[in-house]
Amino acid sequence: MVKFSAGVLLYRFDENGALQVLIAHMGGPFWARKDERAWSIPKGEYGETEDPESAARREFHEEMGRPLPAGDLTDLGVFKQSSAKSVTAYALEADFDAESIVSNEFEMEWPPRSGRTQLFPEVDRAAWFDCATAKLKLVKGQVPIVDRLQAFVGGRTQSNPNQ
Repeated sequence: MVKFSAGVLLYRFDENGALQVLIAHMGGPFWARKDERAWSIPKGEYGETEDPESAARREFHEEMGRPLPAGDLTDLGVFKQSSAKSVTAYALEADFDAESIVSNEFEMEWPPRSGRTQLFPEVDRAAWFDCATAKLKLVKGQVPIVDRLQAFVGGRTQSNPNQ
């Protein structure tokens, strides 16, 4: 059964013209000590009756604790994930204070088979990264989202902003 998710990849250009993206580190005990391949665009699942763009806006707000900045979203496409999930990704050029996120929480039994449940944030931190670094940190299935964004903005990179 394929699950559908939608999310927004915020981007900006630093003072040297280098492209940066905002990504979020996944919360909870499984991801706590991981960094590489433990980050995601702010995203979440939606049902058959919900519009993907509306879901992307809602999920950004839930995971970041503040509404998505104003602006028109660019549809980057649909990306298949290895987890039988399909992610509709949007891009928005905007600044955002990554240090001030307050994510919603989920409940799970922890430690496993302990009978105790605990609350964990869906996202425990967010940060701006250049595209090369973001591609190392993102879960593998989301790397093509950054590739598509780079193609959309003209392929500028931190090492050569005039490219």
